[in-house]
Amino acid sequence: MNLIGIDIGGTKCSVIIGHADEERNIQIIARDTVATKSYPDPYLMISRLQAIAEELLKQAGWDIKTVKATGISCGGPLDNIKGIVQSPPNLPGWDNIPIVKLFEKRFGIPAYVENDANACALAEWLLGAGRGTSNMIFLTFGTGMGGGLILNGRLYSGTNNLAGEVGHIRLDKTGPVGYGKAGSFEGFCSGGGIAQLAKSVIKEYLYNNKKVDFCPSEEMIEEIDTRTVALAARDGDPIALEIIKTAAEYLGQGLAILIDILNPECIVIGSIFTRNEDLFRPHIERILQQEALAPALEVCKIKPAELGESIGDYASLCVALYRDMF
Repeated sequence: MNLIGIDIGGTKCSVIIGHADEERNIQIIARDTVATKSYPDPYLMISRLQAIAEELLKQAGWDIKTVKATGISCGGPLDNIKGIVQSPPNLPGWDNIPIVKLFEKRFGIPAYVENDANACALAEWLLGAGRGTSNMIFLTFGTGMGGGLILNGRLYSGTNNLAGEVGHIRLDKTGPVGYGKAGSFEGFCSGGGIAQLAKSVIKEYLYNNKKVDFCPSEEMIEEIDTRTVALAARDGDPIALEIIKTAAEYLGQGLAILIDILNPECIVIGSIFTRNEDLFRPHIERILQQEALAPALEVCKIKPAELGESIGDYASLCVALYRDMF
């Protein structure tokens, strides 16, 4: 079947057309991208994305009547039943936008929307590291810490589409702030959170007149990010390694909670973990041995995401494909 994918993000929005074979393997045929800030008005952006989709279909020689559905991946909050985007923090002005209705009216085919963590969970489950499992958790571990849950072979969204908001779990009384909560899972285990942690540690070292090789002066502190810390850790810097160890231990604690509660076959982790698995895994496994229920841990594999930088493209197409499966 032919599919249209729409991936809406705070930095860029992409349009993808793809084809799924009988075994539901997806081939991306064409894609195009537009900077989100180019169209601050959401209705103008949606109109532009629709026009791009029509152009891609024309270039591919496809009639819209041959397309099964449109899948939309977008940051939450959103109502996936009513098809409404509800004021995502990274999309100012996108307040109660009836995105599904707008696409169905323009194209005359079914459209579906899922939050980006759920959409990425579908992609890794159908095409990536979670393929063949019935119970899988996907963790974004990027700018934030979001989660998508595949339970008993189905995407689980919860009562009002808030299932999987694991970043809000508090892991400690104090710590970096993530998801509006100090000491949260997102606070310790996200790009923004690790940067906060690093800046706090570096300030303390410099205040005590101790040398920090990868950040020798206070003026450089605000430039510190997760990539800087990871690169320094790879060079063997002891302070950077300590920062990574702290984040990894809290990641292990969060994973232990999820394993104990949901008993998954695998947990797939994206972005920061995928790029730095070797730095994180030893600490994670040590904490899991200490904290997780042994029989549940025994059947659960911790895996890096497989779809890499293309996950957003596949995610949007998988939203369309998945809805046809059930």
